[in-house]
Amino acid sequence: MTVTWAGFRRARRRSRQAWALVALAGLAVVGGLGWIFTAGQFAAAEPRSTGPREAPVLAPGWMKAVPAPRPVPPGTAAAALDSLPVKGRAARDNYDRAAFGQAWLDVDRNGCDTRNDILRRDLGNAQFMEGSRCRVGAGTFQEPYTGHPTAFRRGSESSKAVQIDHVVALGDAWQKGAQQLTAQQREYFANDPLNLIAADGPANQDKSASDAATWLPPNKAFRCHYVARQISVKAAYLLWVTPAEKDAMKRILGSCPGQQTIVPQLTGPPR
Repeated sequence: MTVTWAGFRRARRRSRQAWALVALAGLAVVGGLGWIFTAGQFAAAEPRSTGPREAPVLAPGWMKAVPAPRPVPPGTAAAALDSLPVKGRAARDNYDRAAFGQAWLDVDRNGCDTRNDILRRDLGNAQFMEGSRCRVGAGTFQEPYTGHPTAFRRGSESSKAVQIDHVVALGDAWQKGAQQLTAQQREYFANDPLNLIAADGPANQDKSASDAATWLPPNKAFRCHYVARQISVKAAYLLWVTPAEKDAMKRILGSCPGQQTIVPQLTGPPR
C-alpha cells in the first residue's frame, strides 16, 4: 500500500490528538480520585443545611422602621457592596459602648424596649411575663446562626441562651465609620431592627466583634442573607469595609448572585 507524505502527516496529527485526549482523560480521573480521597469525602459526608435561610426585619402592627442616615439601596447585595468605600480599620482604643447610647432603648416609640421587640419578632409563640405587654418570658424558634431549634426562657441564667446580636457589631462599626456619625445616629444604629437578630448565645459570643472575613454563621444556608444584611446596614449607616472583608463577602455572594439587599418593609398581617 502506498502512503503519500500528506496522508502520513494527517495520520500522525490524528495520533497526537488521540494521545492528547487520552492524557486529558487520565488527568481528569486522577484529579477526581484525589478530590474524593481528600475534600470530597468530607463534602459528601457533610449533612445538608436545614437551618433558616433568612431572618425577619419588621413585624407589622407594632414595629416601626428606624430612620437611618440613608435608605438601604434596592437591588443586588453585590452591587451595594461595590458601592461601599474600602478602607483599613480606624483605631479602636477609644471605643466605648456608651457612644452608642443606652442599651435597648425604645427608639421606635412603640412602648417596648428594643430587646423585647426583637425577641417578640423572632420567637415563635412568644409568651409575655404576667402583667406585661412587652417583656417576653418564653418562646421557641429555629435559630438562624446554628440552624438548631432553640428555646428561650427568661431567667438570671437561662436568658443567656438567646442573645440579641448586632449583625454589624458595634466595635466593628466604630472602626469603620461610626465615629463620624452623630450620637443619635449611633443610637439608632444600636437599636435598628435591621441590625438585630435573636441568636444562639454561644454563637454570638464566638462572633464577638468579628466581620465577615473572620466569622460567618455555622448555618451555611443563612450566610447569603447574613452578608447581604451586613452590606445593607453598612450602606444605610455610611460605613465602609476592609479589603479582606469585601473579598469574603464576594465569595459568599458568588454562590447566590441574585441575593438582594435587605430593605426594611412591613409585609403580611399583624402578629
